[in-house]
Amino acid sequence: MKQFIQLIKVEFSRIFSNNVLLAIFFGAPLLYGVLFGYVYKQAKVLDLPIVLIDQDMSPMSDKITDALHDNETLKIVEFKAGPEDITDLMPRHGYAAVITIPKNFEADLLQKRYPEMRIDLNMSNILNANFASKSIMSVLGTLKAGIEIEGLKKQGMHPAQALKSYEPFKTNFNKLYNASGNYTIFMMPGLMGAIMQQIIFLGLALVFARDFEDGYFNVLVQKSRNPFYQVLLKLTPFIGLTFIVWAMVACFIPYFNIDVDVFNGPMLLLSILLSFAAMAIGMLFSVAIPNQLKATELLMVISTPAFVLSGFTWPVSAMPTFVQNCAQIIPLTHFLEGFKKIALYGGNYGDIQPELNSLLLITGIGFASILVLLQIKITKQVKKHTEEITN
Repeated sequence: MKQFIQLIKVEFSRIFSNNVLLAIFFGAPLLYGVLFGYVYKQAKVLDLPIVLIDQDMSPMSDKITDALHDNETLKIVEFKAGPEDITDLMPRHGYAAVITIPKNFEADLLQKRYPEMRIDLNMSNILNANFASKSIMSVLGTLKAGIEIEGLKKQGMHPAQALKSYEPFKTNFNKLYNASGNYTIFMMPGLMGAIMQQIIFLGLALVFARDFEDGYFNVLVQKSRNPFYQVLLKLTPFIGLTFIVWAMVACFIPYFNIDVDVFNGPMLLLSILLSFAAMAIGMLFSVAIPNQLKATELLMVISTPAFVLSGFTWPVSAMPTFVQNCAQIIPLTHFLEGFKKIALYGGNYGDIQPELNSLLLITGIGFASILVLLQIKITKQVKKHTEEITN
């Protein structure tokens, strides 16, 4: 035990002597946490720039203009009266949409000629286009209902009957789980989970690879030939350091007023299992590839697309079967699904059991593979050392 403690001290000194590792392990979560937090601080999209081309200049077009002005998602940044070349106007200024009210719009409306209003959406940014489309259709839909009801009332129909004639049944949308559409709640926790997986990957990718490169592995083999001992020696410092980083990351939840319930037992267990699963994969690459640069480069191949493959922003069911299978071996996939169940749905241990089982399976297979590979390397090192003594 005394020897183990002494070697742990050596491990800590080796970790803290690596400035790159420290910058990644402690700097990345803080830097990205603050950066992403302020990126999504507004929580929802406001004041999307749109252009209104009013070729009618009528009282009805004035009503449309006022209604668009009152919508918080949209902002009319240019008002034009004549025809414009959309292909020139939109790319140059990056407007989210261009709304064109045609000439004689009000007259055609009053004479029941069913005039057409043109809406050109900028689909280069699908998120902005969706927000703009939804807001524009909401504004115009309200105006359409008002015009139809007023027309029925002018025909002598009672106001209540006119409303029922236009709307034969009511619809009631009840928004659950992030009802306000807060983008901070949606994106921030998922991104921080991805960052935690990545820094654990990169941190653990160096532990054995560095030892193989500088010869320290020979010293460890002389101390103990037990692969379990070696793994525990390398793992112990990172367990403590990872706990500290998770505590730092958790502070972003109250700091940015992210209204999710994450300070509970199920989330703690889920975070622990994500950490161990990521450690298993990172250490496996470190043992299998005795080169720090190559180990980290190959792990980046896994960690870079992990957030996209996790199904957090794009459903896994919409991906090809091969991609779905690849997503299942990435710890982040199961962590984010479990996170959603706990933080947004208010789930308990039973609700996240499939995710816990998957993370346990990844962890078990990962560490079992590490022990096998490490035993092979220890045996080779002992044989090599014996041959050197004999010669």
